[in-house]
Amino acid sequence: MAGGKLSARQKMINLMYLIFIAMLALNMSKEVLSAFGLMNEKLVESNQAATERNSDFFAGLEQQAGEQPEKFRPLLNQASQVQSLASDLNSYIADLKGQMTSTLDDPTDYEIMDKGDFLDERFFIGDKLKPEGQEFLDKIATFRNGIANVLGDDYKGIVEDVQEKFSTDPVTNSEGNVLEWLDYHYKGFPLVASLTKMTQLQADIKTTESEVMSTMLQGKLKIEASLTNFDAIVVPDKTAFFSGENFTGTIILGKKDNTLRADKVVVNGNELPADAMQAGQTKLNFPAGAVGEREINGEFQFVEGGETISIPIKSSYAVVPKPNSATISADKMNVVYRGVQNPMTISFAGVSDNNVQANAQGLTKVSGVGKYVMDVTNVKGREVSINVTGTLPDGDKVSDRATFRIKDLPKPTGTIRGEDGNVKIQRGSLEISTVGAKFDDFDFDLPITVKGFKFKVFGQPTINVRGNKLDERAKAALRKAKRGSDVQIFDIEAQAQGVSILLKKVSPVLIELTN
Repeated sequence: MAGGKLSARQKMINLMYLIFIAMLALNMSKEVLSAFGLMNEKLVESNQAATERNSDFFAGLEQQAGEQPEKFRPLLNQASQVQSLASDLNSYIADLKGQMTSTLDDPTDYEIMDKGDFLDERFFIGDKLKPEGQEFLDKIATFRNGIANVLGDDYKGIVEDVQEKFSTDPVTNSEGNVLEWLDYHYKGFPLVASLTKMTQLQADIKTTESEVMSTMLQGKLKIEASLTNFDAIVVPDKTAFFSGENFTGTIILGKKDNTLRADKVVVNGNELPADAMQAGQTKLNFPAGAVGEREINGEFQFVEGGETISIPIKSSYAVVPKPNSATISADKMNVVYRGVQNPMTISFAGVSDNNVQANAQGLTKVSGVGKYVMDVTNVKGREVSINVTGTLPDGDKVSDRATFRIKDLPKPTGTIRGEDGNVKIQRGSLEISTVGAKFDDFDFDLPITVKGFKFKVFGQPTINVRGNKLDERAKAALRKAKRGSDVQIFDIEAQAQGVSILLKKVSPVLIELTN
């Protein structure tokens, strides 16, 4: 078409061809503008959901700080400062976005947002920044530096992430030229592209706010669970030893919490004074009484979740000239569970193991001194009593009785690659990850095998999967999901090793795709 003398007809054909190419380019431009607009809408929806989650999280932290101020008030103070910084920057950007679209009749008509005049005129004058442009940079810097000052060295990972996400340092473009950050990101761009970038900034703010609060709470819980917060407690096998006997007993670890303080403690009908509650423990001091079996009854009262939680105190002790009180303890705390073999240690103070008889429904003697197992799977009701009789050296009989609460196995928690709850994960990682289940904070070691589950990608049919990994149908559905989409794994079929009953329904896993 470029050389030689062309006829009038050929010139007309060439002209029509050029017009056709221009029309295709124009249509493609409109499609790109619309794509930016749809992306902006998705980000806006995600930001609204993140705002609600952050508000709920902060409200919960406020309530915890009110109930246990010594433990949670410092976290609340930091979270409040982060929330204030996030709110200031988010409000500034929201106002700026409103000005960007204020002159449009329809703020959702993205195909007309192909000009960059608004921000070019607001932020720049020639090659220099206007005060409004510097204000935008200052607002971002205030947020970035403010987060670093609030978190300090305690949360270096979050601080580094914020400094990277909200950096306004000069940028080297694809041609090797160094441009100022504001020029590189906003100068000469279509209005809809700049609008979407602003919304993404708001999303980064919401994410930062969420990560700060969740990480602070996780850090607190990790400290709470640290072995440094446990005391070694010696529990004798019996309450008294005769001269010439060997001392036998068990050392167990008991968790301490110096910040935990009961609101009220009542023992044997009397409310204990405030000075009896010290550093996470309550001191008892009262006359032992006459010879015989004595009971200790009462309750701890704590405020949790806006409600008063009562923890019963029930125990007994013997005031005796000779041993007549049984020592009965459950190796797995003070309850027995259905569906498993509950190990028990039962002995009578001052009485040898071969002279002790223990009876209860589901109780069986096993090898070892004072060792039993109890299976309460078929026991009706919510309690089981153990009757113990001991024969003293002089032939006298002594007896005692203890009642244990019967509980069902807890509800298992679903996991993906070992994580539970709301999990952020890359698409490729999810394809090869293992679906599992676990008992949270449970004393029995009961490995759980996943037999199958249901897999749901938003906007696509639910897929039944056998086994503990995604099959080809599930992977195909996953590949159709967009970045940021929610994926659910639910109705997890699980079986626990050594358990003779059906497990409760496993809690689902909610996954957000990060790519």
